[in-house]
Amino acid sequence: MSNGLARASVRFRPASFAGTFLALFFGAAVITACGTLLQTGITASVPPVRYAAAPVVVAADPAVSISVKRGEDRDDVEQALPERARVDAALAGRIAAQSGVAAARPDTAFPVPAGPASGLPVLTGRGFASVGIAGPDEKLVEGRAPGAGEVVLDADTARAAHLAPGAVVALTAPGGSGSYRISGLVAQPATATAASASSASAASAGAAGAAHPQPTAWFADPVADRISGHPGKVDAIAVQPRAGVEPKALAAQVRQAVGNSAEVLTGTARGTAETPVLTESRAMLTGLGGSFGGVAAMTAVFVVMSTVALATGQRAREFALLRAIGATPRQIRRTIATEAVLVAPVAAALGILPGLALARWWFGEMVDRGAVPGTVGLSVGPVPMLAAVGTCTLAALGAGFLAARRPSRLRPSQALGEAAVEPGRPGKVRTVAGLLFAAGGVALAGVAAGLDGANAANTALGVVMCFLLATALLGPWVARTAAGLLGAPLRLGAGASGSLAADNSRANARRLASAITPIVMVTAFCGTLLFLQTTLSHVTGEQLRSGITADHVVGSAGPGLPAGTAARAAEVPGVDAAVGVLRTGAVHRSGDTLSTVNALGIDGDPAKLPRVLDLGVRSGSLADLGRSADTVALDAALAADLGVKVGDRAPLWLGDGTAVRPTVVATYERGLGFGQLLLPRAAVAEHVTAGYDSQVLVADAPGADRSAVAARLADLGAPSGGQGGQGGQGGTKAGGGAQAGAGAVTVADRAGYVAQADRAREIGAWANTVMAGVLGGFAAVTAANTLVMTVLDRRREVALLRLAGTTRRQVRGMLRWEALLVAATGLLVGGVIAWITLVPITRGIAGAAPHIPAGTALPLAAGAVLLCLAATGLPGRALLRARPVAAGGGRQ
Repeated sequence: MSNGLARASVRFRPASFAGTFLALFFGAAVITACGTLLQTGITASVPPVRYAAAPVVVAADPAVSISVKRGEDRDDVEQALPERARVDAALAGRIAAQSGVAAARPDTAFPVPAGPASGLPVLTGRGFASVGIAGPDEKLVEGRAPGAGEVVLDADTARAAHLAPGAVVALTAPGGSGSYRISGLVAQPATATAASASSASAASAGAAGAAHPQPTAWFADPVADRISGHPGKVDAIAVQPRAGVEPKALAAQVRQAVGNSAEVLTGTARGTAETPVLTESRAMLTGLGGSFGGVAAMTAVFVVMSTVALATGQRAREFALLRAIGATPRQIRRTIATEAVLVAPVAAALGILPGLALARWWFGEMVDRGAVPGTVGLSVGPVPMLAAVGTCTLAALGAGFLAARRPSRLRPSQALGEAAVEPGRPGKVRTVAGLLFAAGGVALAGVAAGLDGANAANTALGVVMCFLLATALLGPWVARTAAGLLGAPLRLGAGASGSLAADNSRANARRLASAITPIVMVTAFCGTLLFLQTTLSHVTGEQLRSGITADHVVGSAGPGLPAGTAARAAEVPGVDAAVGVLRTGAVHRSGDTLSTVNALGIDGDPAKLPRVLDLGVRSGSLADLGRSADTVALDAALAADLGVKVGDRAPLWLGDGTAVRPTVVATYERGLGFGQLLLPRAAVAEHVTAGYDSQVLVADAPGADRSAVAARLADLGAPSGGQGGQGGQGGTKAGGGAQAGAGAVTVADRAGYVAQADRAREIGAWANTVMAGVLGGFAAVTAANTLVMTVLDRRREVALLRLAGTTRRQVRGMLRWEALLVAATGLLVGGVIAWITLVPITRGIAGAAPHIPAGTALPLAAGAVLLCLAATGLPGRALLRARPVAAGGGRQ
């Protein structure tokens, strides 16, 4: 009988399941999208292109890893490196000595800007020994191999610039610059790409996997080693086998030669050597799809269960009638379970396609922002889809069983009477569970207050979820309290409509709670994620405005400024201090996790750093950075997290994974705006992807003409030599790169200073905004769905009011006041949850209270209010169109 009742209910009364259907539909879409991103992060790979002809590639591990003890087990924790990791060039000789190896070619890539007179684009510099790595079609077709002071260009680029062997070009490299004579031309196959170069220069970051050859300059191997900026290190080693040697046997010999000093890559894993950013992309995708996906799945389950429970509760009279005519409790429960099995899989299956569309858009945005290589494809498989359908079905089934407990337990003789009256108070189990979740949220927020900013941020969504569950379970108490506090003003100042709204809200606290909870969810999720970013942006901006004391900021339109630019700027008449800044990153351990931080390599006299940057030094002296390369200045928050002070050694990993323990010489406050680490340039120059300074900060001498100094600084980029002579001086002018054409030099004052975008922070801000949009949008749809369901369930009540003489205007006014009460309560409770969550995070990360700009908060509040008004007003008007007598006698 129960199966037949369920099928009949779904067939003949589909409107009763509309709200449940929508909740399941959107829940499945969110779970599918997050699951697809998680699957992509787990399976992400890029096919080898440049290294396609080499069956074995040797490269460095692109991540730092530590082993941590968790209970009885030990787990490995990884963190992607912010810079390109490299291997020792001497490994090529050890590999070549193996019996099965025909050739072991070292490969490296570094950006090489050309003098403006040459007509050349930014080139990728390589050693000539790498010719042939991309395949047999990559070969010298004209001239000869380069010697000292010579360079070989790829044929297409040289011809496009109208250059031929014998011409002289001015080139700049990270380790030196000068004029080079073209000794020959190399033909590149169409598949030779800048995959390796994409990690060498931001200018070529998007070229990985491109169909066209990358403009390339090959230097003599000793010259390339010297001017690359990382002598003795190479990006990778491509290994070719002797005839008859299988790739598997070759890989075994190579592993024996390199031991634990490098990774031996075969198959599709070779693509990682070309695109090391893939490791970071995988971590981002798995974090987004896993961590956020877990919260999104919990939210979806929460929404589905609350909606199903509401829909089941609204059919109490129907179930009471079934009990009155003899249906057993088991039959009632089976009916509800069968309905869930009939509706949930269909609704969830229909939500899969929108979920895939959301995942595709999300993934495409990450590719466009450079967070994921363009050669990685979205992995679409059945597992996320099955997980979405299964999760939504189980959630609907569980919610139906829980909601059916009360109507199935009623005595047949009392069923109809009990169903007509809302229960007085929530049950003891529900109340205790709600209090436990509230206590858990408070405890988790207290734990977050004792953590550093990054670890505190990881607790944010957990705190929100605890409080949301507490709000849902304690909803009737929250609703009664809100009705009591806000009801008195409504009775006094809002006339009959306000008095009706106040009485209805207090008498139907469960119904009011069902409407309040989704508004709390919207406010809490959006408030936490959005105001975290506004706080970070506000504090960063304040630190930048307060900390920049330089009169001029010298930058470059190319890859950057070569080493020595700060020294040359310091010699310009009218300049008192010039300090170069090389932006990089570092990794540090925080408890059982690894985190990356921004770092600055300081070029010039550190004693003059306060003339151009006011970092708010707390202890020690920045001038001591000049004592040796084995020194560091730390942001005070980072120093506290590492547990070090001035004079101690700080355990760190440089950007390429090199472990160091420099001596702390100073701590400062404004690390969020400028970087949490300051090191001498000499300490980091060989450990970055491309060793160019980002900017040079310049302070004028007292009485100097600022505009005249700016004009002289702009001349630092003026070319000297162009295509003229000096053919034998290639690579001998360290620091002369500005003359050699490092790209157009830009000069701005402090008001025009714009810090180079912190890629990780920028992508993190975008990710938080998208998460706020996804969760907030899902919660908003849920809120509208719930409000419409609660209003449409009030047919009899509205009809009774109309029959008692209440006018349409008074009913509409009552619904508006109830909607405003719901919005006010939801915004207040959600705002409190967001504030409790944000305070420890912003204190840890930014050392400040949450910054809530009116331009963000007011639209959020206005949106919640408009949502409540629309979701109650429109169905309310539909109810009022029916005749009171017909509506009062209609079925529920």
